[in-house]
Amino acid sequence: MMPIGARRTFRLGLVVALSLALAYGMGLQFPFFAPVFGLMLTATPGPPPGLKGLLGLILVIAIALGVGLVLAPLLGKYPVSALLLIAVGVYLSTYIAVGLNQPFFGTFLALGFALIPAVGMVSYGLALDLIAGMLIGIGVAIVCQWIAYPFFPEDPPRQKTAKPPAANAVEIRWVALRATLILFPPLLLFLSNPPQYVPIIAKCVMLSQQGSTVSARAAGRAMVAAVFLAGGIAIVFWLVLKICPSLWMFFLWMLLIGIYCAAKVYGVIASRMPPAFWTDVVVNTLVLVGPAVMDSESGNDVYRGFAIRFSLFVALALYAWLAMAALESLRASRRGATPAMAPAA
Repeated sequence: MMPIGARRTFRLGLVVALSLALAYGMGLQFPFFAPVFGLMLTATPGPPPGLKGLLGLILVIAIALGVGLVLAPLLGKYPVSALLLIAVGVYLSTYIAVGLNQPFFGTFLALGFALIPAVGMVSYGLALDLIAGMLIGIGVAIVCQWIAYPFFPEDPPRQKTAKPPAANAVEIRWVALRATLILFPPLLLFLSNPPQYVPIIAKCVMLSQQGSTVSARAAGRAMVAAVFLAGGIAIVFWLVLKICPSLWMFFLWMLLIGIYCAAKVYGVIASRMPPAFWTDVVVNTLVLVGPAVMDSESGNDVYRGFAIRFSLFVALALYAWLAMAALESLRASRRGATPAMAPAA
């Protein structure tokens, strides 16, 4: 039997590539969500949930996203009150993701509070389609886990793993507040045309919850580097895909990229960057390439759309870095400590 690191690497790469192929082959309205969810669900080693677990997960996520449908009319009629509720919801979602160690549910709760109301304010039907697309994407990702896991299973459990130490409550509250403050300015900007910026708002939500356990300097550099590396991969991905534009080649190239990045995540290939950096690279690549494929199918200018999305990604990463550094510096100055982002000696 191959080593556990190799099994996890091939499993993660195969789930992401299969999710992408099935989502685009089925013609889903938001197909890039399925491989992103496949990555989020598979990155943490373990067997996939059964049918009962799948139904329970979809129900919980539907409730988390459905919160946004309630806030959508309120955002149009009473924007100040709705924005305050959204701020509380983003704070709560980050607290759940970091403090309760439930990043998957926390991310969806944040999407339910931030993304769904913004889209629902413009088109309630589009918000329903977006929720349906996310739930179908989760289902597709878990089905792909069922397919891949028997070929690359985990080792049988030998003993119970020790529970991780409890996080500092003060630090958790600060991370949640920081995520809320980082998310809000770009969210207000993208409210001008939410349907056009669905991938960007989703990425903004994920970006605001990063850097919870590392310094602002390290987190900021990782965010910016992940965007530029993903942009380079996406350009090469698109150019080679143009040579033979087929779903089969789309699957194979995504499989190659997924296996390489997964090998970095699990340490099969040595890397100076943390695992979260490589998962972020895959997410950025999917969100850059996926809409480009959709632009090609609809006849839109692919290169212009890619340039806009990539520029926004870079701007968001730089903004999150600077905002995180400024907030950490302000916090450190209030506590009489050295700022988290001090210049290197």
